[in-house]
Amino acid sequence: MYPNSLTHLARANPFSAPLFTLQKAEEPQQDLRGSQRTRRLAAAATVDEDVSCEFGSSKYYALCGFGGILSCGITHTAVVPLDLVKCRLQVNPDKYKSIGNGFAVTVREDGFRGLAKGWAPTFIGYSMQGLCKFGFYEVFKIFYSDLLGEENAYMWRTSLYLAASASAEFFADIALAPMEAAKVRIQTQPGYANTLRQCAPKMFAEEGLWAFYKGVVPLWMRQIPYTMMKFACFERTVEMLYKYVVPKPRSECSKPEQLVVTFVAGYIAGVFCAIVSHPADSVVSVLNKEKGSTALQVLKRLGPKGVWKGLVARIIMIGTLTALQWFIYDSVKVYFRLPRPPPPEMPESLKKKLGLTD
Repeated sequence: MYPNSLTHLARANPFSAPLFTLQKAEEPQQDLRGSQRTRRLAAAATVDEDVSCEFGSSKYYALCGFGGILSCGITHTAVVPLDLVKCRLQVNPDKYKSIGNGFAVTVREDGFRGLAKGWAPTFIGYSMQGLCKFGFYEVFKIFYSDLLGEENAYMWRTSLYLAASASAEFFADIALAPMEAAKVRIQTQPGYANTLRQCAPKMFAEEGLWAFYKGVVPLWMRQIPYTMMKFACFERTVEMLYKYVVPKPRSECSKPEQLVVTFVAGYIAGVFCAIVSHPADSVVSVLNKEKGSTALQVLKRLGPKGVWKGLVARIIMIGTLTALQWFIYDSVKVYFRLPRPPPPEMPESLKKKLGLTD
């Protein structure tokens, strides 16, 4: 009754790890749209799990957004010195030869305080980005899964995650763009401005509101692929770790043990994120430094080799960032007792259709 291709798809799909488990529930199938059932299905929380709110509730979204603020704001601010050197390697490779040389030249010219340039726009910008990235991700994830239905959401779960993360990042980058533009100006143009209070009015006086949003398109080019990889790769890696590496089921792991898995999966995902998004990151750095240039002009001038300048520094930075972000975000969920999903399982109804059960 069901074609072999469907069976092969379900068994061989390499992207088969949703953050939520769609399991057989005791309620009838037709009650899937009920709010309580939908949230329990999506959350896949065990019956005896002590949670402070329902999955998909306003409180859940608010606390997820708060976790995003902490995870992105703190981590990006912590690596400002490395980010500063990475940006300078991208926009002035003749002066800054390597990571070590970049640090040495910066300290020699500006002292150790010079390594903290741009910390304020970094903290504000990435806090706002984290709020939208993680908060809207949860919103779109539930919205798209409800549209697809239980079985399709399971079979196409990675596509669902890619769509949800891309949708969330679209809005997150609009929130990030003004502060990102100011950060790059402060870090890559010596003498332009030393603080956000100096930089923002000067940029507005010179180029108007466009100065803060001219980099939003290349920012989308950089951040949307990055975020899609960040979420999809993370979810898949978590599943693989619990399936092949962790010697016991997730339900038997303590909260600290689960957070260690989160950190490892986050770092692995971060390496791939850095590679996928680095060319666009190079364009953003140069574009925000220069006046009157377009993304296409900068891309042509950098060439195939130029867009990969500073990749090693970015892999170190993004790998560490992504691991810490997932660790902090998951820790916030643990602290506030939010529903936290286990590894996925195929719905019983789909197993029967595919002939996997009697």
